[in-house]
Amino acid sequence: MTSGKIMGRNSVMPKSIEPGHLDATARFYDRISFLYPAINQFLKRQRKMLIHEVNSATPGKLLEIGVGNGSHLPLYRHHQVTAIDISESMLEKAKRMNCVHVSLQLMDGEELLFSNDHFDYVVISHVLAVTKEPDQMIDQVFKVLKPGGRLYILNHFTPASWLRFVDMAFQPFSSLFHFRSVFYQHQVKSLDKFTLLKQKDLGVGAYFKLLIFCKP
Repeated sequence: MTSGKIMGRNSVMPKSIEPGHLDATARFYDRISFLYPAINQFLKRQRKMLIHEVNSATPGKLLEIGVGNGSHLPLYRHHQVTAIDISESMLEKAKRMNCVHVSLQLMDGEELLFSNDHFDYVVISHVLAVTKEPDQMIDQVFKVLKPGGRLYILNHFTPASWLRFVDMAFQPFSSLFHFRSVFYQHQVKSLDKFTLLKQKDLGVGAYFKLLIFCKP
């Protein structure tokens, strides 16, 4: 597990890394960070729809888990944004966005170092299927989100359509990419703590979902 903080736009101040251990997922995303411009192009349309929903909400404190290279950060209009990632290379690229309203921190989304009931909004975009323990991440979100706060999730979920066979075919290799190809919403039991406000099916065969939850 890694944690730490990027202060402002220029300096990196890592906090603690367990001796001899760097999270395998963090190492993977450090290595592929140069590919993210191409990946972002593929996900660009869905992410814009997500941020449109977020921008429609009353201004508040927002946490984004798994910010990647931060190419979308300028799209946030009026929220006070804290964005975290486990990859230091990704955060170095996110710094180049020069977004003065965004604080970037090196942190594991499964072990959030924020106080309880701290954020009005939490955004998780294309992260649930790559994190080790999705339920643990959602539990952490529940802890740091204020009562009445909203959780926005954009992710692929294996559909009932023919696309499920694509997911199944890729499943034997998906661990090489630190990714669950077969992934169902009902598997994430911690989401039952929240109230589902809105769902949008996106992409061919409704392969992606935009889910908006509220913490009771």
